[in-house]
Amino acid sequence: MPLVFIYGTLKKGFPLHEKGLTGARFLGLYRTVEPYPMVIAQDFFGPMMQDRPGEGRQVEGELYEVQEERLGILDELEDVGDPGSFRSTLLIEPKDGGVRETAIGFMKAENWLQPTHTGFLSDYQDRRFIPPWQRSGERSE
Repeated sequence: MPLVFIYGTLKKGFPLHEKGLTGARFLGLYRTVEPYPMVIAQDFFGPMMQDRPGEGRQVEGELYEVQEERLGILDELEDVGDPGSFRSTLLIEPKDGGVRETAIGFMKAENWLQPTHTGFLSDYQDRRFIPPWQRSGERSE
C-alpha cells in the first residue's frame, strides 16, 4: 500500500483529515530529510509545499499507509490535475530517528502561491484555512 506524507490540512485535527484519511493507517510523525519551501498561500490560507529540495526548511508531518483507491480522494482534496498541483516523491525520516522511507507528497507550483501569507514553515499549525465547502469563489490563479 502507498505511503503518503501529510504536512497540512489533512493532518489529525485539521479540516480535511476525516475526508481524506478515513481508514488509513497512521505510521508516525515524520519530517522531510531535505528542506523544502512550505508557505501559507491563496485567499483560503492553504499550506503549500514546492518541489524544490534543498530550499526552505525540513517539513514536519504525519506518515500514513493508504489503500490504493484512497489516492483518488486525496488527489481530489489536493487539486491534483489542476495546473501546478501534483504528487512528488519525498525521502522522509521519523522525527525521533529511525529508518528513512519514500512517500508521496503533494506539491504546488508558483502559480498557487499568490498571495503568500508567511515565510517558510517547518510545522503547519495555522488555523486560518478555509475548506472548499466554505469558500465563496474559486481559487485565484
